[in-house]
Amino acid sequence: MSPHTAQIKTSKTARISWLVAGCISVCIGFIGIIVPGLPTTVFMLIAAACFYRSSQRFYDWVISHKLFGHYVKNYREGKGMPKRAKVVAFLFMWGFVLFAVAFGIPDHLLWAKILASLAATTGTGYIATLPTL
Repeated sequence: MSPHTAQIKTSKTARISWLVAGCISVCIGFIGIIVPGLPTTVFMLIAAACFYRSSQRFYDWVISHKLFGHYVKNYREGKGMPKRAKVVAFLFMWGFVLFAVAFGIPDHLLWAKILASLAATTGTGYIATLPTL
């Protein structure tokens, strides 16, 4: 079976829930095109995963979109991400986390600083394990 054939859930409630979640992810992803630091591709990957479970038509739209479709399609096919995208992801992720830990999160919220650092470390590890195009 092709990785691009949607696996539609049989329950109408589940299908509608996945469809709504996908639409919300697309909206956030489009906002990310304009707002620096808000990743577009990540939300389009989430949208693709949601549409994969709810709508072949919307899934096809995401993976064939001229702006971000090739990134989503490569990821879904297990090809990974381009080296430049990995470098940019690392720089933005760690730039924002270091800024948050140093200036944004108050010192009395040590747990939040630790959580942000652990989340960035986890994200770094995940991205590093993806194949590089």
